[in-house]
Amino acid sequence: MTTTPRGIRNCNPLNIRRSAAKWKGLCAQQNDASFCQFESMEWGWRAAFWLLTRVYYHTYRLFTIRKIITKWAPPIENHTAAYIQRVSQLSGIGPDEPIGIPSDRPARWISVARAMAIQENGTAQIDDFAMLKGFDLCRQDAK
Repeated sequence: MTTTPRGIRNCNPLNIRRSAAKWKGLCAQQNDASFCQFESMEWGWRAAFWLLTRVYYHTYRLFTIRKIITKWAPPIENHTAAYIQRVSQLSGIGPDEPIGIPSDRPARWISVARAMAIQENGTAQIDDFAMLKGFDLCRQDAK
């Protein structure tokens, strides 16, 4: 019997932890004690891209896969080195290679986020349409 990964069930492809943040598209009823639940995968992707590009890149100044993953999936709760290696391999971007400015290199950020979702959920069955819609929602909000 195969179960749907938690991040897919929650429409939260990068498994964003619950916090005081009032994300757009959050389900009114949050039944998962640890992770956010979104109304649709597009809203989960929007939150993921907001965190990666607006918070991790622009606020924390994390420019590489290694720096992003070390913060996103710290060694205290993950096998961070393996996570970094997998995202680097799947995205085709070296772990210490600058990803680029999100507005200038959107395809690279989409590639990194997709690789993170594969790592987080243990499946390569990612809804690319929802992912791109989420990216567009994030980009619209950033203007």
